[in-house]
Amino acid sequence: MMPKNFIKEITWRGMLHDAMPGTEEHLQEAMRAAYVGFDPTADSLHIGNLVPIMLLSHYQRCGHKPVALVGGATGMIGDPSGKSAERNLLDEATLHHNQEAIKRQLAQFLDFESDAANAAELVNNYDWMKNFSFLEFIRDVGKHITVNYMMAKDSVKNRLNGETADGMSFTEFTYQLVQGYDFLQLYQNNNCSIQMGGSDQWGNITTGTELIRRIGNGKGYAITCPLITKSDGSKFGKSEGGNVWLDKNRTSPYKFYQYWLNSSDEDAEKYIKIFTFLEQDVIESLIEEHREAPHMRILQKRLAEEITLLVHNKEDLDNAIAASSILFGKSTADDLKKLDETTFLDVFDGVPQYKMAISELSSLGIIAALSEKTGFLKSNGEARRALKENSISVNREKVTDSYELGEKDLINNQFVLLQRGKKNYFILCFK
Repeated sequence: MMPKNFIKEITWRGMLHDAMPGTEEHLQEAMRAAYVGFDPTADSLHIGNLVPIMLLSHYQRCGHKPVALVGGATGMIGDPSGKSAERNLLDEATLHHNQEAIKRQLAQFLDFESDAANAAELVNNYDWMKNFSFLEFIRDVGKHITVNYMMAKDSVKNRLNGETADGMSFTEFTYQLVQGYDFLQLYQNNNCSIQMGGSDQWGNITTGTELIRRIGNGKGYAITCPLITKSDGSKFGKSEGGNVWLDKNRTSPYKFYQYWLNSSDEDAEKYIKIFTFLEQDVIESLIEEHREAPHMRILQKRLAEEITLLVHNKEDLDNAIAASSILFGKSTADDLKKLDETTFLDVFDGVPQYKMAISELSSLGIIAALSEKTGFLKSNGEARRALKENSISVNREKVTDSYELGEKDLINNQFVLLQRGKKNYFILCFK
């Protein structure tokens, strides 16, 4: 089967922002290596990193060789692109830990193990920068790029001209030279002729192509993807709790699934092209089906399923779907008890809680559980009225004023979910 045209593939998916002239022809001539850099400032990637990851994955699927660069050296400096302030620099031990974690995550998306010529490769720029002295760098690299050229970059101008900017350090100013040298290094030693990244990286990437031209006497190419935005103007990849991470210990599969499920119709049409490997005809069919019955949220459900399965696994996806039905479906006490502690707390995030000793459970009557002791309802009288109205549930099952709480009601040996009506929840926590 003939490999797909990479530029055409990412164009219909809305993943192409800009490409240097001649890039498409360059890719059609032979298998090419292209790289994307990843910033190791945390021990997990987040969904903001998914666009360049998907770029590399599509690149490999189109028959070309993806190279993932973990910026062990550049992570010690700090890229000024898109930043309003200089970030904290990390020590070597922290960077090493973060790099190892990122390697494991990238392996979920890219084939590093294949014997094929286009098997993915992972490199760390610290390997070639660690023994490079400052004098050698300014002599062998710095003399080839003028200050005027560097000052003309938007990433530099935006920082220097920003209303709240305090300027930028020499360390950050030289970042584009270090990243440019990475491209030159990979061009000379890994036969890598293309660098890809977000549209805010165009200036850094073209500095690399300039070094390849001036020092390597060759030709480098650039491909950038758009910076993803949300239709409501809020920042993509952020939830109320901060970043949406790929590591399930930082963002549970349930919250990850919910992030995509809660996409607007407009965003879902865009995201399903970018964050899945579904073919164009399948996506177009889903979009048409969704537009005919938007209340069914067909696009959001398929998007959430595809990306959760890709980032996590089938078991995590099944658990996320089951957890999602707890609040909106006809779930039972058995369904609740299948939830692990993290997912249970995620599902009922923000629900009021009352903590007490486990020894108090056996003597806790349903009236006290609802009002006097815990404060869920205002008074014992209100609790009795609610029970008489048949509006009280324990773990999603209706109860009467004769109900006796016990260990049988514990979820994960510590929680009891109380409920009045459809939306008024309260959690008892026993320790």
